Amino acid sequence: MTINAEDGGRRRFIMVQLPEAVAVDSPAGKMGFPSIAAIGRERIRRAGRKILKEATNDDLALDIGFRAFRVDTSNMADAYYAPDALDKLNIDMFVDNIKPDRTPEDLLFQVMLDWGVDLALPITKQAIQGKDVFLVGGNALAACFDGHGSIDEAFVKELAKQQPLRVVFRDAGYKDSTVKINVEQIFKLLSPATEVKTI
Repeated sequence: MTINAEDGGRRRFIMVQLPEAVAVDSPAGKMGFPSIAAIGRERIRRAGRKILKEATNDDLALDIGFRAFRVDTSNMADAYYAPDALDKLNIDMFVDNIKPDRTPEDLLFQVMLDWGVDLALPITKQAIQGKDVFLVGGNALAACFDGHGSIDEAFVKELAKQQPLRVVFRDAGYKDSTVKINVEQIFKLLSPATEVKTI
C-alpha cells in the first residue's frame, strides 16, 4: 500500500493467516481480538488509514480496502441417500440444496470462485422488483439468491435488460418449473451473450 501511495500503482496482494486463537489474558485478548487473523485485519485497517493520512498526492485515488474470507465447506447441502432409502414423507427435505446457515454473500463468492470472476471487483446490491440482486463489476455477474418461489418471468425479463455477462439464480427461488425452463429462453431473446447458471 505504501508503494502504491508513492507511485500511484495498483498492486494487489493476498495475506493468509491460520485462525489461531489468542489467549484471553494476553494484551490482544484483553483488547477483544479473538484470533491472530482478527489482529491482522485491524493492522491492515490502521496501516491504510496511516498511509492515506500521510499521502502527499492530493489527487491520489488510493484503494486501502480489503476483503476477508474464511475457508469453509461447500455451501451445497450434503446428500448421501440411496434412492430406495427415500420416501414421500422425507423428500421435501431435499427441495432446497443450500445449507441453511449460508448467507447470500456466501453463495455469491462461491459462484465468483467457480466462474473465475475476480474477487476484487466492486459489488453493489440493487433491488429489482423487490428482490435483492448482486451486481459484480458492473455487468460481469448478476446474482439473485432470493428463495421460495420469488423468481418469476417478469423479474427475469427486468434483470435481462441489464445484459450481464453471467447470471445465477438459486434453484429453490423459481416460482415454478415453467419459469425455470423459460429463463434461458428469455435471456437468449433479451441478452443473448449472457451465460445462465442455477445453483
